[in-house]
Amino acid sequence: MGIQNWEDNVILVDLPREPQTGDELKEVTEIVRDRGDCEVVIDFSEIDIVTSSSLSKLLKLRKMMVDCGHRLIFSNVAAATRGIFTVTGLESIFEIVDDKFVALASLQLVN
Repeated sequence: MGIQNWEDNVILVDLPREPQTGDELKEVTEIVRDRGDCEVVIDFSEIDIVTSSSLSKLLKLRKMMVDCGHRLIFSNVAAATRGIFTVTGLESIFEIVDDKFVALASLQLVN
C-alpha cells in the first residue's frame, strides 16, 4: 500500500482501508498540488465502500487534475463503491478501469 512514483509523471496510489483512506487522499492531493505535472492512478483493491469524506476528497483531487489537464484513473473498484458512483452520478465523471496495470498502460500509450 501507499503512494509510489511509478514514472516521472505518474503516481500510483494503493488506497488503504478506512480510516486511513482520507489521510492517503489528502497526501496525494498535496503531492499533486506541489508537483503539478503528473497523472494519478488510484487502486481501490482494499476498499469495499467509500465514505462521504473520502468521496469529497476524490472530487477535490479530480477537479485539481482536470484543471491541470491531467488524468485521474481508478482501478479495482468494488461493486458497492461503483454503485455509489452510479447512484450519485459520479460514474460518468470518474475514469474507471478494471486493473491498475491497464490504467498504467493507458497512460504510457498517451505519452
